[in-house]
Amino acid sequence: MSFDGRIARAAAALAIVLVVWVAAVAHVTVIASPDPSNTETRALWVLRSSLATPQSIATLVKSAREHGFNTLLVQVRGRGDAYYLGGMEPRASELLRQPDNFDPLATVLDAGHAAGLRIHAWINVNLVSSATELPSAREHLIYRHPSWLMVPRDIGQQLAAIDSESPGYVGTLARWTRTRSAEIEGLYVSPIVPEATDYTDSIVRDLVRRYPVDGVHFDYARYPSDRFDYSRGAIREFRSAVRGTLPDTTRRDLDAQEPDDLFAYPDGLPDQWRSFRLARMTALVDRLHATVKRERPGALVSIAVAPDLQEARQQRLQDWGAWLNAGLADAICPMAYTTEAARFVEQITAARDAAGSRAVWAGIGSYRLTPKETIDNILTARRLGVSGVVLFSYDSLTSSSQAPPDYLSLVGRAAFTAPPPATAGSR
Repeated sequence: MSFDGRIARAAAALAIVLVVWVAAVAHVTVIASPDPSNTETRALWVLRSSLATPQSIATLVKSAREHGFNTLLVQVRGRGDAYYLGGMEPRASELLRQPDNFDPLATVLDAGHAAGLRIHAWINVNLVSSATELPSAREHLIYRHPSWLMVPRDIGQQLAAIDSESPGYVGTLARWTRTRSAEIEGLYVSPIVPEATDYTDSIVRDLVRRYPVDGVHFDYARYPSDRFDYSRGAIREFRSAVRGTLPDTTRRDLDAQEPDDLFAYPDGLPDQWRSFRLARMTALVDRLHATVKRERPGALVSIAVAPDLQEARQQRLQDWGAWLNAGLADAICPMAYTTEAARFVEQITAARDAAGSRAVWAGIGSYRLTPKETIDNILTARRLGVSGVVLFSYDSLTSSSQAPPDYLSLVGRAAFTAPPPATAGSR
């Protein structure tokens, strides 16, 4: 080989070494210093009160973008009402002072998308009314279809003796609920009564068909507790579902008890009753997920869930583990609102393990935490391998006298060092 050939061969070998070295360095750099801003969802739960005026929406969008968030979950169905135009439910009373053509959802979509933010419609599924202050609109669901409301076992027999169309029916249910406001948030619509689930599905279908949302976030997809739904309609559905499967002696015995005992079938078949209620809630989630994907295929479906899977299933009849296994959500948001750092780790780790390949957005109860504690939870969630975080809530962190005025700024600088890029498909 000539001298020139040896030089050429050595140069080629050196070039190969350099390519391998550069690739290795690049690989090490990616592993050592991941950039979560490319994939991480950085979201805020936004209560409907922050959508009440064009000015509040402009402030919301500006604040979210400046402080490094890339996603807003905006509550457009809070209590069986509409924070958008042309819906099937009454316009929210908070909007009555605004011009008739003011559309909060359209406004936040336009402003948010212009700022590079993703906007998800936050829909309360089963919770439809406060019990403390009943809706003023007479066309509200609780007045038009009171028989669709979930009933607690405690007053099931009492309500069964009242005509559901009379004012006393809703009044009795509301008064009972008010005495338990610490654990029951309000009046819930049933996931068992077919007409009620048709109605809920129509609300979702109408919204996603007409608005270019990047996602739909379902909240309150659950029972208030495992002592619901003992309404006449729900028990009638259960009886119809199981009666034909029972041995003749069991069926005759339960039929004989039923005229004097509304709970004859649920009490006589407790395991089937629990499974039936779980299955009907899952069926509703399945239906709503399918509606979103059919009407707007690119939209993500996320669901807020109780962080402990067993507690969610046993006490809320919210079987989100089954929902994940069936592919009914693109992301779950465990509401890990604990103030204890170790408990937060436990809850998010368990949710991450249960989710498998599905995305987990860690729900952080920032309204109960200092900015430093929120930052620590964000960093912990990131270390545990979640796909994002959601802070509850924008409103409590910007409007409460107890929150530092620069709360979001402190969190943004420490946890989100740069405004993250927003792409419709990332999560």
